[in-house]
Amino acid sequence: MSPSHPPRRRFIARSALAALLVVATGSLAAANPTPPSRTKPAPAQAAHGNFSAFVAGLWPDAQRAGISRRVFEAAMSGVTPDPKVIALTKRQSEFSKPIWDYVNNAVSAARISRARQLAATYSATLDRVESRYGVPREIVLAVWGMESGFGANTGGMSVIRSLSTLAYVRYRGDYFRDELIQALRIIQAGHVTPAGMKGSWAGAMGQTQFMPSSYAAYAVDEDGDGHPNIWTSAPDALASTANYLRQKGWQPGLPWVTEVVLPRGLDLRTIRRGYADWASLGVQRSDGRGLPRSGQATLFLPAGIGGPTFLVGENFEVIRTYNSSDAYAMGVGHLANRIGGGGAFTRAWPSKSLSHPERVEVQRRLSTLGFYRGEADGRHGVQTRESLRAFQARSGLVTDGYADFAVLKALRGGR
Repeated sequence: MSPSHPPRRRFIARSALAALLVVATGSLAAANPTPPSRTKPAPAQAAHGNFSAFVAGLWPDAQRAGISRRVFEAAMSGVTPDPKVIALTKRQSEFSKPIWDYVNNAVSAARISRARQLAATYSATLDRVESRYGVPREIVLAVWGMESGFGANTGGMSVIRSLSTLAYVRYRGDYFRDELIQALRIIQAGHVTPAGMKGSWAGAMGQTQFMPSSYAAYAVDEDGDGHPNIWTSAPDALASTANYLRQKGWQPGLPWVTEVVLPRGLDLRTIRRGYADWASLGVQRSDGRGLPRSGQATLFLPAGIGGPTFLVGENFEVIRTYNSSDAYAMGVGHLANRIGGGGAFTRAWPSKSLSHPERVEVQRRLSTLGFYRGEADGRHGVQTRESLRAFQARSGLVTDGYADFAVLKALRGGR
C-alpha cells in the first residue's frame, strides 16, 4: 500500500480484455447508444471510441488546473485503455496469509544487508534528512526497501495510461480522475516527462510509490537540481519519505514497534495506555531495555497470547498512513529495528493458523451474534479484533482479540 494508495499491495488476473469490455460497455452504453440504422461496432472499437470522448471531456478540467494544451496533448496523445490495469482491479485475494508470513518475507537477510550497505553509501544524505525531519534513518530505509526494493522495482508502467484507464472506467469514483489531473500538473511544472513518469498499475510513482497528490504535497528536492525527482534520485526519495512521515505526525524519539513480555495474569481488556502505565503493570521490553516515560502505546497481539507480543506506539500509526495495513507497518517497523542492529523476535509464531475460509467464517459468526458489523473478507483488522475481544470476554476466553481454532469452535457452538 503507499501514501494515498488505493487498496493494493494485496489480485488474480482474469481475462484482461473481457474485464475492460464489461466495465466500458456496461457503464457507457446508455450514454452512447448505437443508432438502429448502423452496424454495431466491435466491442474493442466501441471501448476506444468512448475513451476518445473521455479524453476530450478531460481537457476542460485540465485547462482549469493550469495545464497548457501543448502539455495535455503531449501527455495524452496515443494513450489507450490498458486492459491489464482493468484486470488488476478485478483481482481478489483468495486467501489472507498470516501476518508472520508477510513480516518474514519483508525482513529477509538480503534486504537487511542491502539496507545497511545503502546506509553507508548515503550516510551524509541520511544525516541531513534525519536532522531536518526527525525520522530515523532506519525507518526511511525500511520504507524505501518495502516500497521499491531501494529503487530497483518502481513499477515500470506509464502512470498517465494507468490513471487514464482507471479514471475512464470510474474505478473508485472520481479519485483517479483527480490523480490524473495532478499528474498532468507535475508534467506541466517540468518535474518529469510523460515518458519518465513511471509507476505501478494504480499510478503510484517512483522509488517512494507516491500517488501524484502525495507527490504534490510531500516530494522534496534534496539534491538541489530544482526538481523533486522520486524516480531516479535516491536523495530526493529519502527526503520525500521522511517529509511525508513527519507531516503525518511522526514523533521524534519515540519507538514504533517494540516486542514486550507480559506479566502473568495481565488484564487484556484495556489495550491502550501510556508507556509509563504499561511499565507500572510489569510489562517489559524483551531486550531488557526500559520503556519510554512518555507517549501512548497499544498492546498488539497479532498471533494471540501465545505468539510474539508488541507495544505499538503512535509512530506505528504514522507508518500505517503510508499503507493502511498492520502487516505492512509491522514489516517496516521490524525491518527498521533489524537495520539498526536489533534481533529477531524472541517468541515463535504459531505453527498453524485458520485458513482464509475459516477467517471469513469467524467474521460471519461474530456478525450473526451481534459482535461484528464489518465485511466478512477474512482480514482481521482492528474492528474484527475488537469484536473478538468482546466475544471472548462474554465466553470466558482469553481476551487477546485473536481467532484461533478454540475461538472458532466456541463460535460454532454459539457460546
